[in-house]
Amino acid sequence: MSNGQESYFVLPYPPSVNQYWRQFNGRTILSKAGRDYKHLVGLVLVRQASGKPLVGRVAVSIVVHPPDRRRRDLDNTLKAVLDSLRGVAYEDDSQIERLLVERDGIIKNGKVLVKVRGI
Repeated sequence: MSNGQESYFVLPYPPSVNQYWRQFNGRTILSKAGRDYKHLVGLVLVRQASGKPLVGRVAVSIVVHPPDRRRRDLDNTLKAVLDSLRGVAYEDDSQIERLLVERDGIIKNGKVLVKVRGI
């Protein structure tokens, strides 16, 4: 049963997983590209957020518009996008009970459309 709360976001296309993380002294850390993406998304979300993060279970729908025709694994876009929504769309990504991810047409510079709904 839906609790009726929904949020919509238009996010920039994320860096690849290989660009998002780096190994440093035996630890996996967020790379400069990852930090830059999170900062950019934070600025975007401040303008787009309509209230407090959802609490409880959520369903997330993501439509990925790649920037070009290069082959990409669709699942490689997820970590950066889901992490960037934490604290804005929902409190923690452990709340996600349903996740739908689709690839759609190419858009210059790419973008990611996200819908988060309480369930």
